[in-house]
Formats: sequence, structure tokens, C-alpha cells
Amino acid sequence: MELVTTLPADTPLHDVGTRVRRIEALGFDTVHIPETVHDSLSVALLALEHSTTLTVRTSMTLAFPRSPMVTAYAAWDLARFSGGRFQLGLASQVRGNIVGRFSVPWSRPSPWLADYIGALRAIFAAFTTGEPLDYHGSHFRFDRLQPYFNPGPASMAAPPIWTGGVNRRMCLVAGAHADGYVSHATNSHPRFLRGTTLPALAEGASSAGRSDGGPRVVVVPFCVTGADKTTLDASRELVRRELAFLYSTPAYRPTLSMLGHEQLGARLTELVGQRRWQRLSSVLTDEVLSGLVPEAGFAELPDVLHEWYGGLCEGLAIRLPEDPADDARFAGVLESIKDIPTRHDHPAT
Repeated sequence: MELVTTLPADTPLHDVGTRVRRIEALGFDTVHIPETVHDSLSVALLALEHSTTLTVRTSMTLAFPRSPMVTAYAAWDLARFSGGRFQLGLASQVRGNIVGRFSVPWSRPSPWLADYIGALRAIFAAFTTGEPLDYHGSHFRFDRLQPYFNPGPASMAAPPIWTGGVNRRMCLVAGAHADGYVSHATNSHPRFLRGTTLPALAEGASSAGRSDGGPRVVVVPFCVTGADKTTLDASRELVRRELAFLYSTPAYRPTLSMLGHEQLGARLTELVGQRRWQRLSSVLTDEVLSGLVPEAGFAELPDVLHEWYGGLCEGLAIRLPEDPADDARFAGVLESIKDIPTRHDHPAT
């Protein structure tokens, strides 16, 4: 099982190196670089500079506010700089953010993202071969890349392209076009993975005639865990706050509906509309939360994650302990999590 953790989104740039070195020392395989309050590609550069073995994957770089050519140049530089340790994760984001936060005209996101990936692959091919760039898709057209502007081939393959998403259409896009897929934290429940995500990924891969088994899957459960009762309780409150905010967005609520909590989601949206941010957490009771995410102390966490996710994915994203004093113990926990069977080892039925 690939061991993944996410660099805290609010990490100051001057602290990226220290935190990434800690992640590498704990034994993680991959660090995810989010894009909320920082530019993900800039942070990825710092993470690569301050690590030697970690795979650095953006999760997720927002595609639509950037031209594919702009993204391609940055990704190509990062892949070359790191000797192939960089992976590009792309996401669509919701309409409100793309239009209201980035002032970008909206279009249907699934064909838009599929075309974005096609454009990137064409640009990477032109970088590699030096052949003329001639891409004509549903949203993008690229037919000009003079030698002066071509960075030239790299010593490694083009960076793998990962996508994220929630609903079936984005899973179909990932199945057809992506090298990997990262589940959204709000919809990483095993029932949702079995019922929606994995079947759609397989359908997308089949429609594209893929013979490689389709994209790898990394699941991002917001685990409630800790070394003792105090840290476990603190973890529960952190997860409660994050999920309450995320589930206030209707697009992120399929798992709530699947588990019979439609009214809860509507209440969260109502509170956000009233700007009653402090009330959000109270809606997610302990009973509801325990059905949404895994909960266990350090000692029991590998067994609980095995029960939830064994055979369902190739990677699991696990949050860092809040206190570095717990790192030595947590490193042993990670070693046990690494032994959880993947889809390749034990395909889910």
C-alpha cells in the first residue's frame, strides 16, 4: 500500500522544507501538495528541493484557471528538476470557485478536464520529440511551439497525470485518461468506492480501450486517530470541523445521501448561507461521524484501515500526528499500514 500524507494547506513557505523532511523520515512514500492558500506548483518545487526519496504529487492543482501550456511548462520543469519524482494532480473545482474566485468562464467540467489532459499529453509529446505541436480538442487548440520555446526532452518520462473528483462523470474521465485517481475526502467511504468510484473508473478505462488496468487509486479518509484519548479527541474535533465545512457544498454530498443523511447536508448549507460558521460542527454528531470515517487509536489503526480499505485501492492518505513527539511510534503504525493488501494484491468483490 502506498503511504501518502498531505502537507498542511496553511504551511508557511519557510516551513515546507522542515515538514517535508519530517514526512520523509516517517517513511511516507508520497506527499500531496494541496492548492488552497498557496500555489501548488511553487510549494511542490520547495518540497522536491528538500526531499530525496519522496514522490511529490499536487493534489490538486486547479486546471481551469491555467492554460495547459502554462501547466505543462511548470510540470516539465519540476519533473526534470526532481529526476522524475514529481506527479501532476489536476482537479476542476466547483463552479462557484472557478467563476467567483478566479473569474474564469464556466463550462461542463468533465469534457473540459478530459480535453485539458489531452492537450497536456500532446504538449509533453512535443517537448519530448521536437515534432510540431498540433492539438485540436473540444476546448483547446495548440498549433504553435517554435523551437525557441520548446524546453526539449527530459531524461525521464513525462510526469504522470492524476485527477480527483467526486461524481461518476469525473470518475469516467479519470478511468479513460488519468494515470491515477485521488478520491475526495468527503467521498472516501468504502460503500461509495464500491458503488460509484471503482465501477466508473473501470467503465472509463474500458471505453478508452485501456489494457493497463486503469488508473491507480489513492483514497483520502479523514481518519480519527491519536496516541491516547486526548489526541484522539482532538483529532475527532479537527475532522468534525473539516467535514462539516466540506459537506456544506452540495457537490460533495453523495456519501451523505448514500448513508441517509440528506437533511444533515441541507442543514449545513443553510448554516453557511447564514454565515453561522461556528455552528457547523454541531451538526456532525459523534454517531454520524463514526459512520463516515475510520476511528481508532494508533495500535488499532492498521486493522481498522484494513477492514475499511483492504483490496479497494493502491494508496492511503494518512494525516501526520499533531505532535512530533509521537513520530517514532507512528512510524511503526505506518509500517503495518503498508502491509494492507491493495486492489492488485486482493481485488475487491
